[in-house]
Amino acid sequence: MEREPKELLQLEDNVTSKEMSGKDGGERKDPDIAGERDAIDREDEKDKYFRLLVRYLRKGDLNSRWRAAEALGELRDPRAVPFLIQALKDPFEDVQWMAVQALGRIGEPSAVDALIEALGSESKWVRQGAAWSLGRIGDVRAVEPLVRALKDRKREVRKNAAWALGRIGDFRAVEHLQAALKDEEPVVREEVSRAIALLEQKKTGLVEAAESR
Repeated sequence: MEREPKELLQLEDNVTSKEMSGKDGGERKDPDIAGERDAIDREDEKDKYFRLLVRYLRKGDLNSRWRAAEALGELRDPRAVPFLIQALKDPFEDVQWMAVQALGRIGEPSAVDALIEALGSESKWVRQGAAWSLGRIGDVRAVEPLVRALKDRKREVRKNAAWALGRIGDFRAVEHLQAALKDEEPVVREEVSRAIALLEQKKTGLVEAAESR
């Protein structure tokens, strides 16, 4: 396995160490001014790190691209969304998979359409990640595509689709989840049951709230 670029590792270390300590090692005579300067320094390092990750995501080798996608997800910077969406077209499955998960971690609704498209990927890993990410974002636009994913040929995709529908909490999914209780895989049926329970809890809460008015 190739090593990560030295420049990327150094910037990551700088961001992490400053973020954790908030100290530049020098003597501070005015805490307020020093703290403000540190904040600017940290933001500057973060921005350099972000731009470097984007560069490696777009133009790095395979190892650098998937690691950059993973790191961008950990940063949770919304500016990364269009670059990660672009990475869903990467020729390598590993990069697509990391990119699709990173979009879920960032949680921006602007990624929903691309993630819905990713549900149709030939890669089970990408479809599985897309379902998880759509659940993380929680946008109701994903309900119907996730309902279709309940019939995916791979059990992990079906499982994640059920989890996502439970998390989104749209009642249109109920009858489809009930039908999925007949899934041949126990792990899928368990997740479907949990999703139905979440929807029932939500419905009960709405009824109780209405009655208390």
